[in-house]
Amino acid sequence: MTGIDIGLFDYDRHNALYYFIMNADEHLYMRYGGRDARSADSYLDLDSLEIALKMGLERHELYKQGRIERQARPEPFFPRDIPQLKKEILPRRCTECHLIADYQAQEAERAGTLDKRREMYRSPDIRTIGIELDVPKGLVVKEATDAAKRAGMKPGDVIVGVNGTPTLTFGDLQYFYDQMSRDSEQARISVARNGATKELVIDLPQQWWWTDLDHRFWSVEPIIGFSSRPLSAREKKKHGFDAAGFASEVTHVNRGAWMGRWNDLRVGDIVYSIDGVEVNAATQSCETHIRLAVTAGAPFAANVLRHGARMQVRIRTRRRSYRK
Repeated sequence: MTGIDIGLFDYDRHNALYYFIMNADEHLYMRYGGRDARSADSYLDLDSLEIALKMGLERHELYKQGRIERQARPEPFFPRDIPQLKKEILPRRCTECHLIADYQAQEAERAGTLDKRREMYRSPDIRTIGIELDVPKGLVVKEATDAAKRAGMKPGDVIVGVNGTPTLTFGDLQYFYDQMSRDSEQARISVARNGATKELVIDLPQQWWWTDLDHRFWSVEPIIGFSSRPLSAREKKKHGFDAAGFASEVTHVNRGAWMGRWNDLRVGDIVYSIDGVEVNAATQSCETHIRLAVTAGAPFAANVLRHGARMQVRIRTRRRSYRK
């Protein structure tokens, strides 16, 4: 990626495979690619690729006829424009996709502009809002549940736009859905049905942007050394915790964290406060709160309920060391 204009060829850098279907003028017709936390190839399929390539040829004919206006090119931006990457990577080795993402996140962290919801939790899963695609058929809806169903989406609908931007492939849909502010409460999804286009307004759940980070590697993500489950409303009430809080029960303590004395947490502990904060409007999971609020490598104080007694536990986090 060393000499690539990443301002034009922008995408979630943690994809295993990603295509841009374009012409010699570098006018982008569509994207093909995308993934979810389940698998690197959840949305990769030869039939859907064939559909995308055919649409690409159709768009190219329209472009040659002047029926598609040439898009404005974004400001050029290259890996060399990321200062720390230029210093540490370019002199010695190739610029891998994931390194671009990580160094951009580190630059934002140093500048104090990092929104971890936006940078770490990339490519929100459309299944979270109830959209299941018939992958071999491209953007044909296989099943609509939850928020999507309540908005009026039906099986057989073809998704043709998100928030006013046309979409031809899942790669388009995921990319433009990912551009939304993480404070958004609604998404506008346009669907084609029986020869007409309908615009559906989908109410987004609280953590619509959340995705599993297991397949991602971020220097800015604090490694916390334990796993937990958020308490139910009934459990919070029983223990006297704020109903909107992120109180969570520890279900596993990493052996390395225990041996390295990162913390003194034990399975069954309930973590209900981090550095004096009990409520985060963005999440009801203490793990997610920590990942959002704590700088990777920094310690924090956790208030814990253990066997009926309240205490404070000091927890050290680790900063991931990248292969560079």
